[in-house]
Amino acid sequence: QLQLVESGGGLVQPGGSLRLSCGASGFTLDHYVVGWFRQAPGKEREGVACISRSDGQTHYARSVKGRFTITRDNAKNTAYLQMNSLKPEDTANYFCVADSVIQTVAGLCSAPPLGTLDVWGQGTLVTVSS
Repeated sequence: QLQLVESGGGLVQPGGSLRLSCGASGFTLDHYVVGWFRQAPGKEREGVACISRSDGQTHYARSVKGRFTITRDNAKNTAYLQMNSLKPEDTANYFCVADSVIQTVAGLCSAPPLGTLDVWGQGTLVTVSS
């Protein structure tokens, strides 16, 4: 069974940092383009950051560019999202996704319907508040 499990969310003050992790089980992550999506109550799902299979290409939403960094460690079958300079508007459920068919990071970060992707996790809640 393909599974992604996120961790690392929590409550942080504005300006603070968090590092999210996404562990894969049941499959080898290095064959997949990986991304982090987020969804806040009453808002549409947004592709935040995506990374290619092996050459390190990345894509970021304009709202997080310069503050968030996506990385992956294929040896550990894990992807990460380092979030710095957090703002209240970053509050959302963050979940990772992976797909073996989508060829580009921009394509994955366009946030296609989850049902069209190979696997996605349940998410970890990030709350930015003082």
